Amino acid sequence: MGFSSFSVTPARRSCASTRAPLRRRAGGWVAVAGLCLGLVSQGSAPAMADTAFNRWVENFWPQARAAGIGRTTYRRAFEGVTPDPDTIRLMNKQSEFVKPIWDYLDSAVSETRVEKGREMLRTYSRELDEIERRYGVDREAVVAIWGMETNYGSFMGKHYVVRALATLAYAAPRRQRFWSKELITALKILDDGHVDPSRMEGSWAGAMGHTQFMPSSWKQYAVDYDRDGRNDIWSNIPDALASTANYLKRHGWRSGYTWGYEVVLPRGFDYGNVDAEKTLAAWSRAGVQRPGGRAFPRPSDDAVLVLPAGAGGPAFLMLRNFYVIKRYNNATAYALAVGHLADRIRGGDPFIQTWPRDALPLSRPQTKELQAQLNRRGFNVGKADGRVGPATRKGIRAFQRSAGLVPDGYPSVRLLERVRAGG
Repeated sequence: MGFSSFSVTPARRSCASTRAPLRRRAGGWVAVAGLCLGLVSQGSAPAMADTAFNRWVENFWPQARAAGIGRTTYRRAFEGVTPDPDTIRLMNKQSEFVKPIWDYLDSAVSETRVEKGREMLRTYSRELDEIERRYGVDREAVVAIWGMETNYGSFMGKHYVVRALATLAYAAPRRQRFWSKELITALKILDDGHVDPSRMEGSWAGAMGHTQFMPSSWKQYAVDYDRDGRNDIWSNIPDALASTANYLKRHGWRSGYTWGYEVVLPRGFDYGNVDAEKTLAAWSRAGVQRPGGRAFPRPSDDAVLVLPAGAGGPAFLMLRNFYVIKRYNNATAYALAVGHLADRIRGGDPFIQTWPRDALPLSRPQTKELQAQLNRRGFNVGKADGRVGPATRKGIRAFQRSAGLVPDGYPSVRLLERVRAGG
């Protein structure tokens, strides 16, 4: 029996109505693949958009059925669901502004969040004792991720996950396979009774629960801490914390090891060593030291030198656990914030060195321009795609050397202005 026998409730709102606050069953639509664009005044666009999306939901049913999803679950999951305009807007958004890492850290590792993290350590001390024993992951790291992802559960997202993922699977054809698989997994979670649809809320892209797992991550790493038969990362905090610890463990977390160290570079430092990996003993021999001259506990550990804001800001030696955190969110600012928040929750001090708050980073369009400018001047960085990788940093360093600048490879607004001026 096909899904067409139980249709999706059509929405009645116009395109303009999407400006209203959104809730799970709210209607509304934005321009997607020409369905609404240019047709608002005709009054037929909402019906066309709803018809197209409803048809997509009906056509998706055989795929869900083949994955073992029950008809009742499918019907209930899509009851009243329309495309999520917030998801469309954020999917298509290219930020013209990138938050500097110092602004990001100011909010991510605020005194309020640090104090709340310490409170959570006390509140869940018994559960965290057991989680550390089972998974070998430091409690402060687990709690720091919880704090970063949802501010300790105070905001887990306002989007119904099935709606968000269905919108992406429908409207993002370049990654349709990925979003379709995430949607199938979300439906399977509902079908198996781990959470009710009314509680399956998360981000615009489908990240869910206290520590924001995508459905595929939930499938691989979520655990049932209290053995009640459900891996409930939405309302069961111990389940969510244990699942996060399991995620970190499975990605190679080293128990009892830190994420990295703030370090001070010597005068005359060779910035060609930025992003290089050496033992802590080798970095020490090169004059790289911890603030106050404290020794590294394990000189044989391998570490990578990272300058998140260039030569004018703090320097760090990152260890393996830093890159495990990046498996959770592949951003240097995020992993640095988690590591630093964990240290502060443990009782550690703020960073010693100051951030160069006038050295603004580039937006993605500005990065594309920088890359194109460097390529035109013979400093080959590869494709101008707005992403800063090793080739771009190498090209920046080459330009900086030619212009008599510190070759730290940092792509700032100031650097772009210098490149525009021809060096």
